[in-house]
Amino acid sequence: MRNPPLSLYIHIPWCVQKCPYCDFNSHGLKDALPESEYVAHLLNDLADDATRIGQREVTTIFIGGGTPSLFSEHAIGQLLTGVKERVNLAADAEITLEANPGTLESDRFKGYVEAGINRISVGIQSFKPEHLSVLGRIHDTAQAKQAIHQAHHAGLNSFNLDLMHGLPDQSVADAMSDLDEAIFADPAHLSWYQLTIEPNTPFYSRPPELPGDDILWDIQQAGHARLRAAGYAQYEISGYCKPGNECQHNLNYWRFGDYLGIGCGAHGKITDPVHGHITRTVKVKHPRGYMELSRPYLDSEQRVAAEDLAFEFFMNRFRLVEPCPKEDFSAFTGASLTVEQQQSLEQAQHKGLLEISATHWQVTDKGRRYLNSLLSAFV
Repeated sequence: MRNPPLSLYIHIPWCVQKCPYCDFNSHGLKDALPESEYVAHLLNDLADDATRIGQREVTTIFIGGGTPSLFSEHAIGQLLTGVKERVNLAADAEITLEANPGTLESDRFKGYVEAGINRISVGIQSFKPEHLSVLGRIHDTAQAKQAIHQAHHAGLNSFNLDLMHGLPDQSVADAMSDLDEAIFADPAHLSWYQLTIEPNTPFYSRPPELPGDDILWDIQQAGHARLRAAGYAQYEISGYCKPGNECQHNLNYWRFGDYLGIGCGAHGKITDPVHGHITRTVKVKHPRGYMELSRPYLDSEQRVAAEDLAFEFFMNRFRLVEPCPKEDFSAFTGASLTVEQQQSLEQAQHKGLLEISATHWQVTDKGRRYLNSLLSAFV
């Protein structure tokens, strides 16, 4: 067993308003934004977690939410300065900030770059006013295009557009129009994913009418073809990019890497090769409770049970298009496959869900389409 690469996730939980499809830990902003207070708590949280990793190098940072772009450039600069004082951050670390067009002032991206951000992820979701409205988005089409313009001219290493499909009353033509608009914007990275109805959301309580399975399949097939023709390669289930622009932070998740998670409700995963176990952590979820603590910020901590290791490893690894080296399983879990698990992989091969070589496992296109079936053998 050995340490995998290490990332840092930072959660900023506030939004102007919560979208009806969102099941993330986010909270509508009712009072003044407590930037300085929250940054101080984040850095205390990180100082506690830093004791778990020693001098291990942090290779990526992802600031997610919520809506991190509600925070000023100054606050983000203070946060990143404090991070560098508390952990060993790689000189070429990918540092991503999520941003929503409706929260951006003119030229704010340049300020984020000066603060240390080198990658932005912009939550567009759709370019059509009727779909933005039903999704509860606070920006309009013009603001979306202005945010893209800012991203192009801010001096970033890369930027991503988030775009949804399978929206209420969306036709194939509507979905392709959105995708064509996104491709025309020429981002280095596109996250193109299907709207799903999650528990504990307004959409779950009052479900909108979504396109049928045949339309969803037609959207996916047509969209994949358009993206390939435009020079975007699919490298994970919903991730497409120009060559060399994969999101390194997400790659580390899916390769079963380690990550510290700081902030309200943030999740972490840390490997201890000396004692041969993996620990998952969750921080206090609600902002009020989180900021009332003097420390610790930990809500729960649990070692991954030996019988769950195979499922957790493959659940992440099989999201990726790239082949999975067989040696990574034992190296990053400290376990060996059981006879039953090996037989399950061979059965998946016979069903056309998986290709197996002497050194690698490779999920097929069919396997990605029926990923739940592929993973069910490891539950």
